Amino acid sequence: MLNRVSLRQMEYFVATAKHGSIAAASAHIHISSPSISAAIAHIEIELNVQLFVRHPSKGLGLTAIGTLVLRQCEDVLERSSRLYEIASDSSNIMQGSLRVGSFQSLTAMIAPEVIFGFSRAFEKVEVQMVEGDQVVLMNKLHALEIDLAITYDLHLDDDIEFESLATLPPYVLVSELHPLAEQKAVTFEELAPQPFVLLDLPTSREYFTSLFAKAGVTPNIVARSKSEEVVRSMVANGIGYALFNVRPKSNQSLDGKRMVRVRLAGTHRPMLLGLATYKPVKQSRLTSVFMARCRSYISDQYIPGMSAASFYDPHIAAMQAQALP
Repeated sequence: MLNRVSLRQMEYFVATAKHGSIAAASAHIHISSPSISAAIAHIEIELNVQLFVRHPSKGLGLTAIGTLVLRQCEDVLERSSRLYEIASDSSNIMQGSLRVGSFQSLTAMIAPEVIFGFSRAFEKVEVQMVEGDQVVLMNKLHALEIDLAITYDLHLDDDIEFESLATLPPYVLVSELHPLAEQKAVTFEELAPQPFVLLDLPTSREYFTSLFAKAGVTPNIVARSKSEEVVRSMVANGIGYALFNVRPKSNQSLDGKRMVRVRLAGTHRPMLLGLATYKPVKQSRLTSVFMARCRSYISDQYIPGMSAASFYDPHIAAMQAQALP
């Protein structure tokens, strides 16, 4: 189960079972109701079972199989907690400062659960988060200013160790009124003449423009920004389409306009989301425990703050095959 159902999803399910409703669980653990609903739905789909039945006057009740799954999840969570306790009790391992780099367009989704959730779990650990683009993060790793980075597999030097945790294929983002919004898939030949809004971050812009180059076409760039939210707002207001890899759960821009994701036809190199460390530095146990937390919280099946990758099926396997340059 651990390979395909995350610890966080189990926690959401257990909280719902204990409190009798998603709303009550949301209020108790301070996680949005849609996130809890999505976690429960994922477990039900993964295990092919029904966990709850709805009682009009009593809220949610566990099914017979749901009760069995609950016991197993509680057991897994208890054993996981013991692992952290063992690490915390060992000689000065779980105290001190941990410096975590975060790719800036990922931070809003990754930081609350993964980074700051770690500092809440270990009160003696001071977590310092450093945001930046890929160039900034790699420079800080080399300068020993951060212990690791949660980032992409873009332009990594030979002295950088990268562990992939999740695959993020590219997709097209358009306004709901865009001519391409109703298409199931779109080609780069169709995109090329259309106005393109570029996420203009170092290495990210090269990645996006390389996708056009591989298709033998040139994008019609009409606007660019280093901010993901600015690009999303321009897309929502009809200035052009954009390419993204991250999948925020919200399909609205900050001004409330709705956007639509459209699949790219064919297979294209995805970005790999993972952990980057500097090879010459021996990682501390504190860093190693944090990396173990990242492995539990980030996978192809679940990424905090992001919608499911099922949007790309049945092409996800082919895209993963294209992950290596």
